[in-house]
Amino acid sequence: MTTFEMALSAPGRATEIPEASDVYGWLIGSWDLEVRRFGADGAEYRGSGAVHFAWVLEGRIVQDVWIMRNTYGMTLRVWDPAIDAWRVNWINPVTGARTELVGRRCGQDIVQIGTHADGRPIRWIFTDIAPDSFRWVGEVLEADGKSWRPEAEFRAQRVIS
Repeated sequence: MTTFEMALSAPGRATEIPEASDVYGWLIGSWDLEVRRFGADGAEYRGSGAVHFAWVLEGRIVQDVWIMRNTYGMTLRVWDPAIDAWRVNWINPVTGARTELVGRRCGQDIVQIGTHADGRPIRWIFTDIAPDSFRWVGEVLEADGKSWRPEAEFRAQRVIS
């Protein structure tokens, strides 16, 4: 492991983050992905990929890297006690897309709320959560202000804990 990797990686959650607020720690490890993307015109695109999650910076952040055909990105999930939630920042260096959301547990799911760069509301949901699988759904609010349209769905299977 390089000096940079040793400085970045952490063995677990920082003690400052309450155990009850640790909504992302269960993701630590590597996952295979079955990918479905949905165009605004209703077209569906299928593929595969992988995602890797780790605690970083003294266990204060959950960082992940999503890798799919011709695209990849990184998310930083930072606990913010002032709002009793996680600040989620997604970056896609290929397209330049950046998305900021706020993530919280909602029943059995984890719901992350934010906006696209054009101001349209979005929600990204971890659902159907099990020890070795989950489904992630990304949706955008339609112009009617009531209907949510799926933009992406990932079905994940754990490869490495």
